[in-house]
Amino acid sequence: MWSLQLRMWLLLTILFAIIYALITVIGSVFLRVGDFSFYLIISLVMMFIQYMLGPKIVEWTMQVKYVKKEDEPKLFQMVENLSLRAKIPMPRIGISQVSLPNAFAFGRGMRDGRVCVTQGILKLLNDEELKAVLGHELSHLKNRDVLFITFLSVIPMIMYRLAWSFLFSGRRRNERGGNTVLIGLAAFLFYFVTNLLVLYASRIREYFADKGSVSLGNKPASLASSLYKLAYGSARLNKESLKEVEGIKAFFVNDPSKAISDIRELSQLDLDRSGTLDALELERLRTRRIQLGFADKAMELLSTHPNMLKRIKRLSEYRGA
Repeated sequence: MWSLQLRMWLLLTILFAIIYALITVIGSVFLRVGDFSFYLIISLVMMFIQYMLGPKIVEWTMQVKYVKKEDEPKLFQMVENLSLRAKIPMPRIGISQVSLPNAFAFGRGMRDGRVCVTQGILKLLNDEELKAVLGHELSHLKNRDVLFITFLSVIPMIMYRLAWSFLFSGRRRNERGGNTVLIGLAAFLFYFVTNLLVLYASRIREYFADKGSVSLGNKPASLASSLYKLAYGSARLNKESLKEVEGIKAFFVNDPSKAISDIRELSQLDLDRSGTLDALELERLRTRRIQLGFADKAMELLSTHPNMLKRIKRLSEYRGA
């Protein structure tokens, strides 16, 4: 995991270096940073609103109904045991009334954590696989990933607003002859780059959550098998079902909109749709070289989740507790 940690710190350094560079350019051209401060404040306000209203939006979109121990004793016991191992407060447990097989965690912080599963995933996974997925989601809460990604997302948001202002403000030059269009184009380029970096950060956090699930005592093969089944389960849904959850998919264990491409890549594992990816099969994958085409690599760059085959291969390198 040290390599992932190093990448994350390098990523943070690059993101904030970009912000610092743009502040310096704007300050030197306009002899003030008032405009930047204004956009920073607007972006922070929008982030705060998103942070406060986000849980309600997720609940409404996913039709979440919270349950008590007497309603779902087995599910409750799984989450309770994993929470004790993770040393985090017991989150609220919800069941989403949708057929899409998946799980997700959200909330305003660790003490406001919520872990939800869909009706679809309860019908698809066995107990070991479900526990591994729940461990992944609880690791997101423990690592404060929702707050982390929300905080990082403010950077491309600032870049976009600066680019829009300088490109479409109706001014071509300021009183000192500085070209605002060039600054706008630079801000737009920074917006594109920082957005890619935030997506990269999101993918790294997924790897951390996978490792976290294994650290909580779940078998790597159980999580790998659940990811394998979720891809096939999502692929069976119609496009309308996927559109309904488009804005929430960043919270999911896997990206259901990539299910078809995931299945094509997972065919390298030589398993059928009903197969379970056991420890022996996962061990064979550890020494196998995987092959990804240019389109698959490009698609991953624009995704919040890692490539499924790469993700399962990384799981093969972990040792269960």
